[in-house]
Amino acid sequence: MTTTPLSTEALAADSMLDLEQSLDAMAHDLADDIPEEVPSAEDGIRVASRSGDDVGFTLEEFTALLSKYDYHFKPGDVVNGTVFNLEPKGALIDIGAKTAAFMPLQEVSINRVETLEEVLEPGEVREFFILTDENEDGQLSLSIRRIEYQRAWERVGQLQKEDATIYSEVFATNRGGALVRVEGLRGFIPGSHISTRKPKEDLVADFLPLKFLEVDEERNRLVLSHRRALVERKMNRLEVGEVVIGTVRGIKPYGAFIDIGGVSGLLHISEISHEHIETPHTVLNVNDQMKVMIIDLDAERGRISLSTKALEPEPGDMLTDPQKVFDNAEEMAARYKQMLLEQADEPDADTDTDTDAELESAELD
Repeated sequence: MTTTPLSTEALAADSMLDLEQSLDAMAHDLADDIPEEVPSAEDGIRVASRSGDDVGFTLEEFTALLSKYDYHFKPGDVVNGTVFNLEPKGALIDIGAKTAAFMPLQEVSINRVETLEEVLEPGEVREFFILTDENEDGQLSLSIRRIEYQRAWERVGQLQKEDATIYSEVFATNRGGALVRVEGLRGFIPGSHISTRKPKEDLVADFLPLKFLEVDEERNRLVLSHRRALVERKMNRLEVGEVVIGTVRGIKPYGAFIDIGGVSGLLHISEISHEHIETPHTVLNVNDQMKVMIIDLDAERGRISLSTKALEPEPGDMLTDPQKVFDNAEEMAARYKQMLLEQADEPDADTDTDTDAELESAELD
């Protein structure tokens, strides 16, 4: 009985396997599907085995079998692959396609690497992201960096939801602030959220505690706050109504910034005295040491609000006899706490102050 062999063009269209190399394997896979009565030539074209023996299945059956091995890769897919060769500019990866896929050096990691050997080794099996369709040579382009990038955003998003404090190393500074890496992503700390007496450029290589301000994958924005992390840590040891000793580090038209143990609190102009004050400069000087009372702790915004007005035995004492205010600070604070207890069931007073203060509250030397 004469069989009609398949053309080379038909095999190329329907399969990534070479007929000469794999026909015996195909026949074995179909062993359970071969009908008891071998169909005649009139029932369809038969496929000959490599040895010339009739294996008794039609072109349609053979095509259906080959379709099981016809992988349809597309950009955006994540597939398993095996590293089988490392080259200076990239790696060749076997993902089961007709041609080995290629991963450029810059796509091997979300972090900067000099050589592929830092990340990969031959024979390693792992996941790869398909970047592009096949080129003219039938080769796909792959990435590990893209997978790490997606998972890094998921991770920092979860950390933000948990309001976690993280530690990260400053690798550069610029006019606006400092740059760090979080889970391999580039993050920015605005200058107004850096709370340290060090010059900004001296922060490089320092590890800073940080809180998340903004996590936006679509806009590729990861913004963090050093100030919020420090304030939160300090807040854990502070309470409203407590008297603390601080040092005036900066004076603005709307108030003074007081360093209270490494973090900055705002003494708003309206909280200096019961008497009207034109400008804080008439009462305070930079580097003055003074007692202040904490009247608000806002962990979410990273702010500590302070008052000397609440410590005045008599209205206007901060203008005429500030030492009297400091000498009686603890007694006046105790009265303040008692007042808070009596007003516990009443709505909280609005302690918000000038927005400019929030933006500049960490810009102290």
